[in-house]
Amino acid sequence: MRTDVTVGGPVIIGGGLAGLSCALELAPASCLVVTAGRFGTGTSTGWAQGGMAAAMDPADSPDEHAADTLAAGAGLCDEEVVRRITSAAPETVEWLTGLGARWDRREDGSLKLGLEGAHSRRRIVHASGDATGAELLRTVLDAARRSPSISLWDNSPARRIVVERGRVAGVEVDTPDGLVLLRTTAVVLATGGVGGLFTHTTNPLTSRGQGLALAYRAGAALRDLEMVQFHPTALDVAVDPLPLVSEAVRGEGAVLVTDLGDPVLDNPLEARDVVSRAVWAQLRAGRGVFLDARAALGARFAQVFPSIHATAVAAGLDPSTDLLPVTPAAHYHMGGVLVDDHGASTVPGLFAAGEVASTGLHGANRLASNSLLEAVVCGRGIGRRLRRPSLGAAPAGTVGDRSWPDAPWRPQPPHLDEIRRIVTAGAGVLRDAAGLRRTLDQLHPHLDDDAGLVGYLLAHAALVRAESRGGHTRTDYPGTTAPEHTVVTPTRLEGRAA
Repeated sequence: MRTDVTVGGPVIIGGGLAGLSCALELAPASCLVVTAGRFGTGTSTGWAQGGMAAAMDPADSPDEHAADTLAAGAGLCDEEVVRRITSAAPETVEWLTGLGARWDRREDGSLKLGLEGAHSRRRIVHASGDATGAELLRTVLDAARRSPSISLWDNSPARRIVVERGRVAGVEVDTPDGLVLLRTTAVVLATGGVGGLFTHTTNPLTSRGQGLALAYRAGAALRDLEMVQFHPTALDVAVDPLPLVSEAVRGEGAVLVTDLGDPVLDNPLEARDVVSRAVWAQLRAGRGVFLDARAALGARFAQVFPSIHATAVAAGLDPSTDLLPVTPAAHYHMGGVLVDDHGASTVPGLFAAGEVASTGLHGANRLASNSLLEAVVCGRGIGRRLRRPSLGAAPAGTVGDRSWPDAPWRPQPPHLDEIRRIVTAGAGVLRDAAGLRRTLDQLHPHLDDDAGLVGYLLAHAALVRAESRGGHTRTDYPGTTAPEHTVVTPTRLEGRAA
């Protein structure tokens, strides 16, 4: 039996940085934020180690930040979007500071700025060393809980976007008390990425593209789904998901070596796709690959990267004296719901922010630490847009907070392990037509499952893109062609499969 509830404002699906930033910017207009699990847990935001990219040094500039972003994006970035977001970065850091974010600072009070791959300057702002995401999630969640205009529902996964007469009319959520239809004219997707579709990932296993499935089934266009960034240095230990070893470790001088002691590549701070392919090539050749931080950090490792150090120690490794075994793992999805400059999808009333969205910032390969920045800038941008009543956000009324006990009654989706193996085998770091066609054939029986559907659409887009660009590598098409986007909709899969 379904209960209908009228919400006096937008419904935001997702309790990470993008969704909560949107809710805070909406205030004092009311909204409801729903999340599949507990607030403060199970989000990629909370797991982010690297930091937030922003030109905070007087010697740096948003233009230089934009240039690095465009170079990493390999021809698929929207330059206007890139410049808008990088220009907003310094103010975004200050906004978070005003909310209570505790950034790492030097003795004189200035921000500590780190270096990561493909950045030309030190511009990565950190909090608690390698726990930036957790600190920012704490910051926005505490602020949201203090706001009287924001209602929070946990353990309430969204099941369907309701579309009536061509525009959003509500969203169905599955609560422990039963199915609830939340009536609203504006829904914001902030559901994260797709890493959980792969057997090796650094993302929460619940990040399986559910937002993409919701949007696709509602009729929205999705763009560049094939563009998956594989982080080159996941700690290769027997856990699922794999712990991340931040690129910032290499920024502090750690190097990648094989089991023979040979360097994996001359510059360990190349763009992530370059490093991932180099590591993958060594692994496929039967070599072990390790991150060596002994000389660069040694005993300082525990102080500079306390979370990574604790994770390594739990796996029986001491980064000050041991080589750390690493492997590429699905880390970030550059593709997503196609949105305009204000976060609006092709379905009226449906918006998207954060990793689930394709804004044009990341192109074919995300520049390190641009994701937390995008989440805040674009989440707040949607909040500002929806504060205008003419665009569908009712200004009054809240439904109140609702918190339920964790829900063990939700089983793992059927065939999930099989879907993960299929997606990894055919749409991993290296791809070719034969493997992708096999992936499509094997996933076809699973299209009713959200994970199976998103894996299928991702593999289809990878087959259509008959070139290698950024995070997408086709061994049968190693060259590049003119930069174009791939777009899929429920009525049309654009492009010709090669």
